[in-house]
Amino acid sequence: MMTTDPIADLLTRIRNAQRAGHFTVRIRKSNMAERILAVLKEEGFIAHFELKQNEGSPFQEFEAQLKYTSTGAPMIHEARRASRPGRRMYARGQELPKIHHGLGIALISTSQGVMSDRAARQKQIGGEVLAYIG
Repeated sequence: MMTTDPIADLLTRIRNAQRAGHFTVRIRKSNMAERILAVLKEEGFIAHFELKQNEGSPFQEFEAQLKYTSTGAPMIHEARRASRPGRRMYARGQELPKIHHGLGIALISTSQGVMSDRAARQKQIGGEVLAYIG
């Protein structure tokens, strides 16, 4: 199955899994998915992720373990795509958005890799705003 926007697919899978109360979610392997999952783990939105081979399928997938609060609420309340294939969105280092007054993150694709808005602001580099996570 071919998707036109793998980043939107990743965000939708995470959002749907958390709304359904699942503890793990499987995401099609790609370099971009690996970088995004690494940032989400680093920022504390997911517990961990690992590469799995799906039996009977030639494709590899990441299995991410989702995190919930002590009350059972999902750590990710909002996962929204910002830049789309038809309309790219870029921001300079000083213009990077703050999500939920600094409680959420924006995923930024920079010349130094995918990172959170905090890390990009600290390094004073801009890039493509991929998504908002809150």
